[in-house]
Amino acid sequence: MIKLHRQSVMGIFAAGLGGILSFIAIPRWVATPANVPNIVLSPLFWPYTLAGLCVLAGLGLIWVGLHSNERFNEDEGEVSGAFARVFFFSLIAIAYVWALPVLGMVWASVLAFAATAFLLKSDYPKLALVCAVLFPVVLYGFFAHVAGVAIPQGEFVRLP
Repeated sequence: MIKLHRQSVMGIFAAGLGGILSFIAIPRWVATPANVPNIVLSPLFWPYTLAGLCVLAGLGLIWVGLHSNERFNEDEGEVSGAFARVFFFSLIAIAYVWALPVLGMVWASVLAFAATAFLLKSDYPKLALVCAVLFPVVLYGFFAHVAGVAIPQGEFVRLP
């Protein structure tokens, strides 16, 4: 039996996921108009960008795995609290989808980012809170005022 490196296994899955997204999921389920004037505003641009980055990250992990001495050991125990974190992340994702029409995309994203950072026990909680606020607000500013894309607003607080 071939012993694989842990990074190689993760890389194979990441590259495979990127390939499935690129060749099956995105062409089949992402609709786009034919006359989009700017490629960055096309509904296909960011899914293909993320799929390509997933493939690149996977290839990088495979390369690191080929040059690593660590071996994948099937006898290792599971990570403590992993299933609980997955469960609570699922709750955060469900709450995010529920909060979108009520709070709007920006404020729901702020809360989801902060909750995820605390769920994962960030080493830098203050920086995580700053990023949780700044990233959604700056992205809103770019898409709403530079790109001219309407961002869903909530019922309580409306951004300019």
